[in-house]
Amino acid sequence: MTNTVLLDNVNHQDLRIVTRHSAEFADNINQVLIFPTEFGDVQREYPIFFRKDANGAFQPIALLGLEKDENLFLGADGWQARYIPAVQQRGPFLIGFQEQNVDGELRREPMVHVDLDHPRISETEGEPVFLPHGGNSPYLERVSHILRVIHAGVEIAKPMFAAFEEMALIEPVTVQIKLDDTAQYDLPDLFAISEERLGQLDGDQLKRLHDAGFLGAAFLVLASLGNVARLIDLKNRQRRSD
Repeated sequence: MTNTVLLDNVNHQDLRIVTRHSAEFADNINQVLIFPTEFGDVQREYPIFFRKDANGAFQPIALLGLEKDENLFLGADGWQARYIPAVQQRGPFLIGFQEQNVDGELRREPMVHVDLDHPRISETEGEPVFLPHGGNSPYLERVSHILRVIHAGVEIAKPMFAAFEEMALIEPVTVQIKLDDTAQYDLPDLFAISEERLGQLDGDQLKRLHDAGFLGAAFLVLASLGNVARLIDLKNRQRRSD
């Protein structure tokens, strides 16, 4: 259940957010939804794949672990990576839309909302959302930036995948990771950018992707796959310590 309301500095003056990462806050996940607007940061840490949602539409994900409910970047000291995906950083906040009168015209404007039933909500610990006199805290400024990353990413994702599909760049992949004779992990229902097909695109197709801002995204997805080796290394360390 959620209790989502428009954030304001009067009703929520004392609001604080617990920002640590742990299983308590549903950080123990092996895949997380990401957005094209964060591919540059994500690809330095995690493999990027695609999956299909319930409606059959592609969405990008970062792979965090090899087993269900496993985040190999999550330890006793929190999330051990230089970048945490935006969905896991935003906490109880999200973009909602309110009708606003702009120059005599009603428009749906994005506004910051907060889920007051979210487990990160507190009035006694964590980062303050507002300054004592009502201004936005540095934490809220960071969250606002994260929400803009998500909002812009949602807008970009649909035309990006349409372009990738038009040029037959998306292919199903079978991810099979064998650590030894007793430990093998099969990760089904994943898709990736076809490096072979990308290399076959002609100049006009490459220009169209570049002009739309999608060519760089395709290369970032390909570059990220080297991080599968990092997942294997993290899994082996975990197994040795168990």
